Amino acid sequence: MLNFKLPKKTEVNLVISSFSKKERIIFAVLTIILFMSTISILESINKSFMVGVPLSGGSVSLGIVGTPRFINPVLANSLADQSLVSLIYSGLMRKSTNGTLIPDLAEKYEKSKDGLSYTFSLKNNIYFQNGKPITADDVVFTVNKIKDLIIKSPQKVNWEGVSVVKIDEKNIKFTLQQPYASFLENATIGIMPRSLWEDSPIELNTANTNPIGSGPYEIDSAKKKPSGVIDSFELVPFQKFILGKPYIQNMNLHFFPNEDEMIVALKNKTINQTSSLTPENAESLEIKGYKIHSSVLPRIFGLFFNQNTNNLFVNKTIVRAIDQAIDKEKIVREVLLGHGIVINNPIPQNIITYQKINSIENMPRPDILKKVQNDLAKDGWKVGADGFLEKTKKEKKGTTTTKLEFSISTSNATELAKTAELIKQDLAEVGIKVEVKTFETGNLNQSVIRPRKYDALLFGEIINRESDLFAFWHSSQRKDPGLNVAMYTNAKVDKILEEAFVTINDDERTKKYIQFENEISKDMPAVFLYSPKFISVIPENLNNFFINRINSPADLYQNAYLWYKNTENVWRFFAK
Repeated sequence: MLNFKLPKKTEVNLVISSFSKKERIIFAVLTIILFMSTISILESINKSFMVGVPLSGGSVSLGIVGTPRFINPVLANSLADQSLVSLIYSGLMRKSTNGTLIPDLAEKYEKSKDGLSYTFSLKNNIYFQNGKPITADDVVFTVNKIKDLIIKSPQKVNWEGVSVVKIDEKNIKFTLQQPYASFLENATIGIMPRSLWEDSPIELNTANTNPIGSGPYEIDSAKKKPSGVIDSFELVPFQKFILGKPYIQNMNLHFFPNEDEMIVALKNKTINQTSSLTPENAESLEIKGYKIHSSVLPRIFGLFFNQNTNNLFVNKTIVRAIDQAIDKEKIVREVLLGHGIVINNPIPQNIITYQKINSIENMPRPDILKKVQNDLAKDGWKVGADGFLEKTKKEKKGTTTTKLEFSISTSNATELAKTAELIKQDLAEVGIKVEVKTFETGNLNQSVIRPRKYDALLFGEIINRESDLFAFWHSSQRKDPGLNVAMYTNAKVDKILEEAFVTINDDERTKKYIQFENEISKDMPAVFLYSPKFISVIPENLNNFFINRINSPADLYQNAYLWYKNTENVWRFFAK
């Protein structure tokens, strides 16, 4: 057996001393290369075992259009109020970055087999930002305030038919009159400290602008304008936030009366993040190098037909022609500047996921227009003296002529006014005459939508959850204050929506909504146009920023506690 051993120092020196000058230089160079290679290999090995982890630190300055007024979960209705509620308050549940619901203040919940009751157990060691513990009393108080008829909370509709009782200090039971598939989303509502709100009317409480919650951030200071209006808030991490201390150390919120002033502040670096931008401003900022993020919102914009004022819409050939003649891609391209998607269905893509098949839009536009013209001709429509289509019918009393024309009522908001004009141009190409009527938003709601005085309404539906579809399409919602602006009546659809509302099984509920879409497709009470994108500007070095599953702008801040700017490398073994 051979024995190997390292040479002695004297032996190494003897060998080196025997080298010529040239050999010594070569040996030195090779030794340096070996040393550097060894260091490089060790460094690569070390890096392969390292991982970047978030570090606390950094700040974010947010710009928001609007003025805070009711920073509480019961009354919050404006973007400013809702955004602050998302940052300052915690609910029993919280929406995660992928859109699913996770426990927040709740340790767990149990649902009865019939779906009529939910029992929540609170976590231990949960506190409000004033140091007081959160109890079942606070949960019951918050829900009952929402249900209070006098207060008129915008959240009230989600809690109708739901009662809440305290079992003990840690457990709360909700009882439903009927199964409610979206009930768990109700449990994301922020919990208010009863002791702070119970002794004065909620609208007058000073806590409206100096809120105390249990969310990831708490108010450290506020700045006001000479008029007393809040100009900005500085928020800092709430150390006892139950889901973990936030990484961003300073969250500054600045409030502006309009988007133009907010954009000026962004360019002046007063703020470095904002959202809910118009496509025009987004495009301008992107050209200047700002980092733009966008995600499709569950908003359905379309033409909703009122058959009671114009019976042309009873004719499916006409409605189908309108649908096919409108160049929806052009609307997304020219009005939304690409910040939107074409839609052909009443359900937003992020609400219910399944394969949706559309065929007509794959045809070249000249072929589509030719098909529409042929369909209308077969239906008896001919070009009249004014260049638009009309139909002449002989009757006993004489000849009557029906013009193929109708009016579109919409808001004077730039996006909708431009869309209406494009629709008018598209329909003129196939001989359909359109008159566009634009109204100031308040006047549109009061004088046009509420009394249902329109032929066709160019309008947007906000669908935050599946159950909202009931409000827009069930026949019981046809009259004000219902939101069925298409005045749609279909007993089969009513039954489908009623059953879907109480179906707990996800797959079975999805099947019902597919049936719903099929019925709408057959009846064509509306032409669906587009869903806009929610557009944000964020700092280059902000990480863990997610907007792909939000239903409303305020959802953006549900996971702000996960945002971070700074990182450090540690061995994977030590990473959390």
